[in-house]
Amino acid sequence: MESWEKINAVQRMQDYINEHIAEPITLQMLAKAAGYSPWHSARIFKELTGKTPFEYIRELRLSKAAIRLRDEDVRIIDVALDFVFDSHEGFTRAFSRQFGMTPQYYSQKSPPLKLFMPGRIRDYYIMLQKGVTRMSKKKNSNANTVFVQVIERPARKLILKRGINATHYFEYCEEVGCDVWGVLSSIKDALYEPIGMWLPENLRKPGTSVYAQGVEVPADYSGEVPDGFEIIDLPPCKMMVFQGPPYDEDKFQEAIGDLWEVMNNYDPEIYGFRWADEDGPRFQLEPMGYRGYIEARPVREINSK
Repeated sequence: MESWEKINAVQRMQDYINEHIAEPITLQMLAKAAGYSPWHSARIFKELTGKTPFEYIRELRLSKAAIRLRDEDVRIIDVALDFVFDSHEGFTRAFSRQFGMTPQYYSQKSPPLKLFMPGRIRDYYIMLQKGVTRMSKKKNSNANTVFVQVIERPARKLILKRGINATHYFEYCEEVGCDVWGVLSSIKDALYEPIGMWLPENLRKPGTSVYAQGVEVPADYSGEVPDGFEIIDLPPCKMMVFQGPPYDEDKFQEAIGDLWEVMNNYDPEIYGFRWADEDGPRFQLEPMGYRGYIEARPVREINSK
């Protein structure tokens, strides 16, 4: 296990990069945020993230630029300058090296690609230290603050990447990698944000994991399916959505544990529903402190077949 002093220093550099991604960033600036010398800051950053600070910054800028090109009607030169590239040509070269296509092609066609969407290094090591499976056992007095609602999901398709034995996010990352989210986030026609999910038996294949990651797209989706992914049909269903209160980012594992405690003890029949896990995957959204942790499970009305 890495020292928390080192982890926190790298986290401060990550936070600085996120806050100043559209501005020039020097190693001296990152070193000041880390509280170490430039040499030591660069060394521990690469040790924990696998990338040098400038590889990390370049890939993050290019990924954010790709999202703008996909979602907005903008000039390529404006996007290039907004993300601190000196010229259209330099941006095009960097974009092409990163994604294997020019920004002009991507803005017109928007095929799926692997965006760089790094998580917070501190959260990773908190999860590694405590273990995600322990969170379901946690008791907490905040459990009664969870908001519950039922929503309709239309007939749709699901683009997903399966694991082998994974039962939760951390095991999935170890099996498949932590970059699947970036690919899912690049799919332009997605109906909703990407999800981590627990697949019911009727949606699993022999030799594949319970936990997977994917994104829902329209039932008539005819776009590309990324290499290594597959697409399946999902019927219309109702989802009971559980949303916890906002939380400090460092407390995400407690927030998940609180919500799981509510879900494990929740009786939907009180409100005229029953669990219907065969209707679709139970899913979680990316934990974000400002909105609270969100998870959903399929239900049917008790008087329905």
